[in-house]
Amino acid sequence: MTGGQGARFRALVVDDEPSLVRAVVGYLERDGFLVSSAGTGEDALELARRESPDVVVLDLGLPGIDGIEVCRALRTFSDAYVVMLTARADEVDKLVGLSVGADDYVTKPFSPRELIARIRTMLRRPHIGVRTTASEAPSSITREPASDVRRFGALTVDPVAREVAVEGRAVHLTKTEFDLLDELSGHPRQAYTRRQLIDRVWQSDWVGDEHLVDIHVGNVRRKLGDDPRAPRYIRTVRGVGYRMGPG
Repeated sequence: MTGGQGARFRALVVDDEPSLVRAVVGYLERDGFLVSSAGTGEDALELARRESPDVVVLDLGLPGIDGIEVCRALRTFSDAYVVMLTARADEVDKLVGLSVGADDYVTKPFSPRELIARIRTMLRRPHIGVRTTASEAPSSITREPASDVRRFGALTVDPVAREVAVEGRAVHLTKTEFDLLDELSGHPRQAYTRRQLIDRVWQSDWVGDEHLVDIHVGNVRRKLGDDPRAPRYIRTVRGVGYRMGPG
């Protein structure tokens, strides 16, 4: 293994186009990643269980089990970052892909260099493993004072434990979804532009469509049971972006 910036990370590339797989695997390996690849969803899930990758590059249009179902299954046992690849540029595919827990999407054809840059940006963020519920947490963990927990009506956000609950019921968010809610809830009443949220959650050197913010906000709202037409938690600021806090 070479000594690139990604030397300590594992990647899994899942696509049924051998030439694309070779290109992406080659770029990742040159950047120091340990890389595995699969051409089917079934093989991808088996490899993911065995190797616990840090990031999965996942084609939406796989034969057999498609990328949507693979991503949904991954989220039952893995907290890896997921970048969805799609040859279909319509927004429906992007929305559906991200609603099952993908962190980003790239539309084919794409530059492998851009893909690697996005992956490296994601992996510079804190990597927190799959969270346990309070009843599963080890007894040795010292809980932070209750005052550190942010409360918005029935919603509680614990930034230290990375736990979210609505009316006492645990809400399971992906890393990206939690990071977005953490940023918004940490500065209530502050209106954020999409670019500001990109800079804080995805990091300032992230490149891509700022529409990604809207998709993740939609995912968080859905999981919190927050109706955007009558929001209780995340509010749309017309012409600006989003904020939390009272209306």
